[in-house]
Amino acid sequence: MKRYAAGMTWGEGPRWQDGALWLSDTQRAKLWTDHGGPWRGIPLDTVPNGLWFLPDGRLVGAMMHERRLGVWTGERFAPYADLSAIATGPLGDLVGDAHGNLYVDDVGFAAHAGEPPRPGRLLRVAADGSAGVAAEGLEFPNGLAFVDEGRTLLVAETSRQRLTAFTVTDDGALTDRRTYADLAHLVGGDARPDGIWPTPDGVWVATTTAHALALVRENELVTTVDTGTLLPIACCTDGEDRLFATLADTHGLPLGEALAAKSVSTKVALIEEPSNARSTPHNEGAPT
Repeated sequence: MKRYAAGMTWGEGPRWQDGALWLSDTQRAKLWTDHGGPWRGIPLDTVPNGLWFLPDGRLVGAMMHERRLGVWTGERFAPYADLSAIATGPLGDLVGDAHGNLYVDDVGFAAHAGEPPRPGRLLRVAADGSAGVAAEGLEFPNGLAFVDEGRTLLVAETSRQRLTAFTVTDDGALTDRRTYADLAHLVGGDARPDGIWPTPDGVWVATTTAHALALVRENELVTTVDTGTLLPIACCTDGEDRLFATLADTHGLPLGEALAAKSVSTKVALIEEPSNARSTPHNEGAPT
């Protein structure tokens, strides 16, 4: 496992596009990328969370506290879709289909502000800009991914320690809600899924406090990658064999305390052989 120093606090929404990696730092209000040059963090006046590339190549982001989606101009996230009329809490992860329709987490409550937990939802933003509620009653909706060639949408319910599946209808509605993978059963009682990423071999899950990346299929654990003392937050592939993951170091503190004390640091790890659950450490460097 090869680790990259990144200077991030909490790295979310990693996405690979045209040979470059992009991700959000939700604690520092930065967009990180090595697009067009060295690895760098771009300061923003808003906090991005989930990221996705539209079919036309434009990068969109979920503006966590503004309850809107923005489109990246190269300097800022310009308005793309206003969700303030329907979002009940901060926005989380973001995923899109081949037609330009987007699904985004409405987490439901601001944990960082001490709000009591309440159910979250999934919001759908159609390619024409119209928006609505796609699913309700989710407990801390987090990572999102399409499987089955877009016929099924998965959402990580962090508080319920599971991946939940929906069938996607032709008009983009979500039906037939069911449990896809019980992470507490498959991985362990500490597994709290955050980011997820689909591959032909299964779905990679960043399990945070279980200290492992888990590759799962429906009700099946394929393999795991042990992350040692680091907490895996989110992951993505480059569309081929390379798996990237953001790993948080709390420096010995419980996660909640570390975040409150701003003592968390995040690195990006390149796991060069995702099929091998016992990856070999390599020297640190900059993303390539």
